[in-house]
Amino acid sequence: MTVHFVGAGPGAADLLTVRAARLLAEADVCLYAGTYLDAVLEHCRADARRVDTQDLDLDQIIDEIVEAHRAGSTVVRLCSGDPSVYSALAEQTRRLDAVGVPWDVTPGVPAYAAAAALVGAELTVPELVQSVVLTRAQARSTVMPDGEALENFAATGATLVLHLAITRAGELADRLAPYYGAECPVVVVFRASQPDELVLRGTLTDIGDQVASAGLRQAAVILVGPALARHGDGESFLYAATRDRSLKRR
Repeated sequence: MTVHFVGAGPGAADLLTVRAARLLAEADVCLYAGTYLDAVLEHCRADARRVDTQDLDLDQIIDEIVEAHRAGSTVVRLCSGDPSVYSALAEQTRRLDAVGVPWDVTPGVPAYAAAAALVGAELTVPELVQSVVLTRAQARSTVMPDGEALENFAATGATLVLHLAITRAGELADRLAPYYGAECPVVVVFRASQPDELVLRGTLTDIGDQVASAGLRQAAVILVGPALARHGDGESFLYAATRDRSLKRR
């Protein structure tokens, strides 16, 4: 048996890969974070054991996984969004390796992609911005590594995607304004793809007040950068009419 770490996407039951839906349907045991992923559990069998991990620490979660695996159960560990970003995948799999439990990973739709899709935004606009930085704020959480100060990323002019930062939106906007300009567009998306989703559009000047007025405290992603304004007339060289297409690929 293999333990499957599965990207649950942003929360909508129909924003899963075909593989993810199949693994959920086959699972005997499914571990999930109840705060975000209730709808995705529609893909589980009625007789599957469901373990809500929101009140468990890491060792308790691993104990659940190992016990189920050793009992011969097929185990799915659901991760919000995509397992490659802020999922604690590394620390969970390190523990599983230590006790000889095999595992694999199925990717999912990341929260920032769901947020961008909701507002119809391309985060990399030709001749305007060609990079996206995924980062987070640091308060009562793991310390950020040296060199990963928000200002260092802002200095590049890239589109910024801020996770785990919604409670500090106003403070972060003030820190970003000297680099992007006070009127730089910002989009905040709360619980993208879910029934209670909420989109706030604003600028670095007013987004903090909007977030405070909406009372947002969790489950939101912040997008910052000029690409969100949908302006600029740059176009991709890949599709340009002037590009020489006479040479075939080898």
